[in-house]
Amino acid sequence: MAQNQAQNQFQVDRTTALFERPAITIVDQARFDRVKQALEDAFAPGKVEKFLRSVERAGLRIREFEQVLQAGKLGAEAAAEYAKLGDADQGLVRELYLASVEKVEMPLRDKYFKIYAYY
Repeated sequence: MAQNQAQNQFQVDRTTALFERPAITIVDQARFDRVKQALEDAFAPGKVEKFLRSVERAGLRIREFEQVLQAGKLGAEAAAEYAKLGDADQGLVRELYLASVEKVEMPLRDKYFKIYAYY
């Protein structure tokens, strides 16, 4: 009985436990910030439709980050800076980009359905 109480004391209710993302240190903060700024500029409220239109005209899928980047849709400097980042920093940039893609308002996502589609 005492052993059973001890086990229950340390069990975690997984249905209510929150997931905490571990902090990842950015290695090259200055370069990361320049690439991040390019992403923020592309997804800014007044500029996001122009960005989506350019991705559509190039025949790219919006979630294919490296292809969008290499096509120069985020600026030539962003692609060069991204290439110089380490793997961990590149992963953070990709995650930030994909999160920005999903935050685009639904009317624009509907308008540019082809670049958002999963086929």
